[in-house]
Amino acid sequence: MLDLYELEQLTAFAELGTLSRVAEAFHISTPSVTRAMQNLEDSFGVPLFTRSKNKIELNENGQAAVELAGKLLQEAEEAVRRIRALDARRKSLVVKSCAPAPLWKLMKRLSESHPGLTVSSSICQNEEALSAWENGDCDVVILPFPISAGKGKTEKWMEEHLYICVPPEHALSGCREVTFAEINGFNFLLRTELGFWDMLCRQKMPASKFLVQADDFTFQELVRSSSLPCFTTDYDNANRRAAEYGRVSIPITDSEANVTFYIARKPCRQIHG
Repeated sequence: MLDLYELEQLTAFAELGTLSRVAEAFHISTPSVTRAMQNLEDSFGVPLFTRSKNKIELNENGQAAVELAGKLLQEAEEAVRRIRALDARRKSLVVKSCAPAPLWKLMKRLSESHPGLTVSSSICQNEEALSAWENGDCDVVILPFPISAGKGKTEKWMEEHLYICVPPEHALSGCREVTFAEINGFNFLLRTELGFWDMLCRQKMPASKFLVQADDFTFQELVRSSSLPCFTTDYDNANRRAAEYGRVSIPITDSEANVTFYIARKPCRQIHG
């Protein structure tokens, strides 16, 4: 049986030219390298070297063995890489979500049921999330509509209802409820990474402009100090959040603003709770 460590020494000999240099490179004794080369000759069953009193060189068999050894070592390295990647994959989860709230809920469940799991997550538009699921690029997908999970499992995950959040002096503050048509034309503060909510608001409110903020601290300071309305949802407890900002929360009644999210997962990916 060929020994990979001895094959490494053989390829090193082809590069370095002497047994002593191989011994120095591998931090072992020269007699140890000599035994390794003899073992390889025994394994191949043919001589690999031409030996003289003060010199040892690779013969044609040895040169061919070096070429094959290089390929075997590359294959062995690739096998190790793949097995390690497989092990890491089993301990990790790739999640694509169309919105932040259902992802927050999922992350909470995962931290409770799988504390050692590494989760790679991203919020994206429906098309990107669905494509990732269909192409096998994620283990879990969250979308605002049910999909076929193939051999996996899909189920209703949660509901979320969209509100606007306005200062008491705002023209909309006296409304008990609003529609997208009624708020179209008002300018809004908007967070990044809202997934399909971002697209929905822009589609339903083409006359509105949005001041988009990526930094959470900046966004919250603008909510506290600005007269611009913003959005919140019942998942974030719209009334409580609005009160913290000294604002009023008003539900949007359009059917598109009341969303049921569905989660699909591969059969080997169990999510408890």
